[in-house]
Amino acid sequence: MSFTRFGSIAVVAVAASLILSSCAANESTTTGSTNAPASLSGTLAGIGSSAQGAAETAWSADFQSANPGVTINYNPAGSGAGRTAFLAGSADFAGSDAALKPEELATASPKCAAASKPIDLPVYISPIAIAYNVDGLKDLKLDAATIAGIFKGSIKTWNDPKIAALNSGTTLPSAKIEVVHRADDSGTTQNFTEYLSANAPDVWSVPAAQTFPFKVGDAATGTPGVASALKAAKNTIGYIDDSAATGMTVAQLKVGDAYSTISAAGAADVVAKSPIASGRGANDLAIAIDRKNTDANAWPLVLVSYLITCSEYKDAATGKLVAAYAKYVASDAGQQSAAKTAGSAPLAADLAAKVATAIATIK
Repeated sequence: MSFTRFGSIAVVAVAASLILSSCAANESTTTGSTNAPASLSGTLAGIGSSAQGAAETAWSADFQSANPGVTINYNPAGSGAGRTAFLAGSADFAGSDAALKPEELATASPKCAAASKPIDLPVYISPIAIAYNVDGLKDLKLDAATIAGIFKGSIKTWNDPKIAALNSGTTLPSAKIEVVHRADDSGTTQNFTEYLSANAPDVWSVPAAQTFPFKVGDAATGTPGVASALKAAKNTIGYIDDSAATGMTVAQLKVGDAYSTISAAGAADVVAKSPIASGRGANDLAIAIDRKNTDANAWPLVLVSYLITCSEYKDAATGKLVAAYAKYVASDAGQQSAAKTAGSAPLAADLAAKVATAIATIK
């Protein structure tokens, strides 16, 4: 099976998202205030997370509706592309499902003022779905070790004894499992592999990474590409941001001794109980997600997506506009707009306060 044809679908999806972002100045998905100065004007270019794409479309529409002099263009080309573009100076901000690496934090973006470092602002929390397309198969239950075996390629058929042991009484087909994974440098892949590394280290024997590490199955570009691949072919399984899993069948996840059903609330609770990563700069709010959380209904297979900005911009007008947009995105109105549009989980009050404090320092 080959998913080469899905490249064009992903390109169309990206183009459509760009058109929606830049042309939605008079369309608002929420009546909430953007908390932005009425005098704002200018254009911002953002690039990055495709998982964050639906939320960015809503946020930019809301913000532009309240600020007709502003245009925000967001290209959901993937987390890796976003970080690269921002650090190269070709984007004013990035969206990324993985926080900047230490070596990236040390990189001086041409957009930033001298001696100013980039910061990670968590603004989007969403569960990662294990979505599958198998005729007649419902209520699939999986644990971390079995997921790791499937995506590593050691579990090859749907009726493998390891899957059957978790799904007593369920008729499983003998069909080959067709794995779909991300082709691009992906923050969703980073979060997915972090979860497997933490919970199934004996099976997932490689470090967490933003590039899928095994030559198994087929690759598709971006969240839209994976969604298209899963919908178009039978016996497929893939990991995908829950915002794009609408209409798909999603596996339950074994957490502790019980099985959890995917939920934004379960993902948000894990993040709320996770600490801020240590050893990073002032106002950098990367989250050290507790992948081993076993609370009832928890969903530790979660991604936190960030706005990556300069702490200080070379161009003061750009800094003012980025700060205002980020303030709206992290506000209650912005978080509720994303929840309505993308099914994401609003930031917990404590984390929202920390993000607001960090945003207030952007200039």
